[in-house]
Amino acid sequence: MRKVTRYPVEGHNSLWYIYRTVSPWKGVRNFIFIQIARYCPILSVKNWIYRRLLGMKVGKHTAFGLMAMVDVFFPELITVGENSVIGYNTTILAHEYLIKEYRLGEVIIGENVLIGANTTILPGVTIGDWAVVAAGSVVHKDVAAGSFVGGNPLREIRPASPEDAQQADE
Repeated sequence: MRKVTRYPVEGHNSLWYIYRTVSPWKGVRNFIFIQIARYCPILSVKNWIYRRLLGMKVGKHTAFGLMAMVDVFFPELITVGENSVIGYNTTILAHEYLIKEYRLGEVIIGENVLIGANTTILPGVTIGDWAVVAAGSVVHKDVAAGSFVGGNPLREIRPASPEDAQQADE
């Protein structure tokens, strides 16, 4: 189960209530900086934008691939550990607006994690250290440290071995 906080709404679908939860100016500002980061080929500049301008927690030597898209409205709810790779065109969401409610949830990606290209990570999930997420996956639940997961729906392809668990603990 994902760790999200649910906010019920009445009347129209919840997206109509977005500017009660986040300033439209924050959305515009973040969108501009995220677009710069998406196209920027210089990893240190991308990480600087994510840390300093968007409030994300990004570890040393983490690499975001070209076109990676982080949550526009709540990037401060995203944490990525050291030495992780976020693949090309991956989307990391910390919010979801539904018909009768919206949900917010922190996304925590551990250290030395590999996220394959074109993956979507939904709000409220934790991906453990040394985990690998196959390209094109939808991460809708927590991923154990050292495991290899993929698909939609997400399934375990290879569980963490004792060596992986030990490596994750170090």
